[in-house]
Amino acid sequence: MSLYDDWKELAGKQRTPTEYNKFWKGYFEKETENYKYILDNHTEVISGKLRELADKFNMDPVMMAGFLDGINTSLVQPIELENLTEDSEIKLEIDFEKLYFNMVDAKAHWLYNLPEWNSVLTEERRKEITKEYRQSKIAVSNKVGRNDPCPCGSGKKYKKCCGAN
Repeated sequence: MSLYDDWKELAGKQRTPTEYNKFWKGYFEKETENYKYILDNHTEVISGKLRELADKFNMDPVMMAGFLDGINTSLVQPIELENLTEDSEIKLEIDFEKLYFNMVDAKAHWLYNLPEWNSVLTEERRKEITKEYRQSKIAVSNKVGRNDPCPCGSGKKYKKCCGAN
């Protein structure tokens, strides 16, 4: 079983509400510290064996696989999570605008509100990304109204052209 499979099993494990809250609180605290480091060192491409990165970020290898699962869609070159081992070479080259967008999407306010973002993206750019996220969630109808121009390009109203029955 891969580290990623171990992570999915650990994260999905049945727990009492108290155990559940304790587990996720501990994970989110470590995740927050990881992101503080990453944002403070945003010009550095973090790389190495998974085991070494887990030690660097004060996580065990399974929890590190969970962290990589969370950041994977924000990487320039995503990681093959299914094949992770402690000896896997990891390269965290991060697209920070995508990372911020994904944090907003995940509603991870404890992460996208970190003061460390100030040195990575301007406040104006962060507001633009938040606006882009909100706009991406607006439902848009492709339905043609009776009085709209016909999509066939005739110049007639839809009701007098393709919509006439």
